[in-house]
This record gives sequence, structure tokens and C-alpha cells, in this order.
Amino acid sequence: MVKAFKFKKLGRIVKPEPDIYWMSSFAGPSFARRRQQNSIYDIYLTGRDSNNRSTIGIVSLDIKDPCKILSISPEPIFNIGELAAFDENGVSYPYLNEYKGTTYMAYVGWMPTTLSRFQNHTGLAYETSPEQFTRVSRAPILPRTDLEYSGTGSACLMTEGELMKMWYTSFIRWEKNEIDGIKHYYVIRYAESTDAKNWSRNEHICINYKNDSEFAISRPSVIKLNGKYHMWFAYRGKQYRIGYASSDDGINWARQDELAGIDVSDSGWDSEAITYPHVFKHDDDIYMIYNGNNYGKEGLGLAIMEK
Repeated sequence: MVKAFKFKKLGRIVKPEPDIYWMSSFAGPSFARRRQQNSIYDIYLTGRDSNNRSTIGIVSLDIKDPCKILSISPEPIFNIGELAAFDENGVSYPYLNEYKGTTYMAYVGWMPTTLSRFQNHTGLAYETSPEQFTRVSRAPILPRTDLEYSGTGSACLMTEGELMKMWYTSFIRWEKNEIDGIKHYYVIRYAESTDAKNWSRNEHICINYKNDSEFAISRPSVIKLNGKYHMWFAYRGKQYRIGYASSDDGINWARQDELAGIDVSDSGWDSEAITYPHVFKHDDDIYMIYNGNNYGKEGLGLAIMEK
């Protein structure tokens, strides 16, 4: 039986910077990467420019004094793709993972469409030199299928033995209705690979809707504690919240959002919504970075799990 977690919020650590063009309007979904064995972290952050196009840059900070920014990359470290590629209009949701001696980064590519507003697909890149990434392919790593014909999205990667495991956002459909116009629906599924290029997946849904008001489940973040998998994720009805699920095998999950340990604040930048978690270990502590109101327009926060 899993007991309830409790995260203590440490405050907003990053907000959009008007003078930094690639993150002038949003500081969105992010991944925290530790520098060697010290307390300095590079936050791989999804920014948006004045044209609302997303790229990935780095904000560096000391996790022991996280509200003090040490540096911000003046340029994105990972930019939009080639014209007509699946990521021609933006890249976002970075998630890094070491596999067979190489650092990989899963990301989401954006492409505008006419009727369904946009398309998302999951891409993968590998680090060729410090903070320099090269795409594994100009195409998504999860090709369209009859089941997943309308797209895939944010992913979490984990290495176990010879396997690279991936939990990812799977688009179910787009739908027209009188209230919302055209609306997207997506859940979380699982895939695995032995070479980081070819992925095996099936129809099984890891995290599904709990009621008819939900339509978006995304940004899985999985850690393993004492042999059990724990996932935090974003889910949306009227507003985004952070949910939680546990699993013995990483495939079949028991969703128990009441155990997530974090919710909106009474007031301020994360009082309306809380979303896009990345949960990570630092020595004996577990931290979460997350976004607040308006998908990242009001910035990125940090919380620590209470023991």
C-alpha cells in the first residue's frame, strides 16, 4: 500500500524573461539535470518567443538556493526542425536519459494544421557534445498507426538493463462540440526499445480518464523507489492538476491522485492551475519542478518531498 506523499513548495524559481527572446513569454515544461555530483542543476526549459514558438534552452541554478538564477543560455540549445518536418513550428517538453553510454532527449514537435489547430509528435535527439543535441531522425520516433493516427506527445524515459522504457502522451482523437469547438483527447501509454530507435508499443492505456470531465493526461514523470514505480502526471478537466499513480511492473498502474502531495496554492502564480511535473532525486531528497497558471506563462516552481 502506498502512503500519501507531501511536497513542500519552495517558491517560483523561473519566470519568463522579456529580454531573453526564446523565453520572453513562457517558461514552460522543464527537466532538471544535475551537474556531476554538486548541487548545481541545468534546467532544460521550454520557452516561447514573441511569436509563441517554443524552443528549449537552459536555466542554471543551485538547488540549495533555487530562487537565485546563476545563468540563462542566450540562445536555445535545441531549436525548431526543418521546414515541413514534424517539429517545424516548435520543440518542447524535454526529458533526458542515459542509455548505453549516450544521453538522449525526448521532446515534442509542433506543427500547425488547419482544422485540428495543431499536431504533436514525439521526437528523440542525442547529445553530441556538452549541451548540443542532434536528432535521431527528422521524423518522429513513434510513427503514426491506426490507433495513434493523430499524434503523440510528452514522454518520460528510463533505462532498465538493456531496455529503454518510455511512458508517453498518446492522442486518442480530436472532436467537435458546441462548447469548446475542436478539442483534443489524450492519455498515457507505454513503449520500450533496445536501440532507442525502434519502439514496441501496444493498445494498453497506462493512465486513463477517471471521469467524463477529463480530456488531457500528459507529461508523465516516473521514478522507482524500493522496487515500485511511481508516476506523477498532468491531468485536465476545467484546469490542470497534478495526479499520481503507482505500479509494480511499469505497465499496469493504480491511479490515486489524492496521494500526489501537491495542489494549487490559495493565491498567486500557481493558484489556478498546477501542471507538467518533473520529479527527480537529489541525494536523499526528492524534488519536483512544475508549472503554474496558464501552462508556464507565469513560470516554473520547485517543491521538495517531506520525509
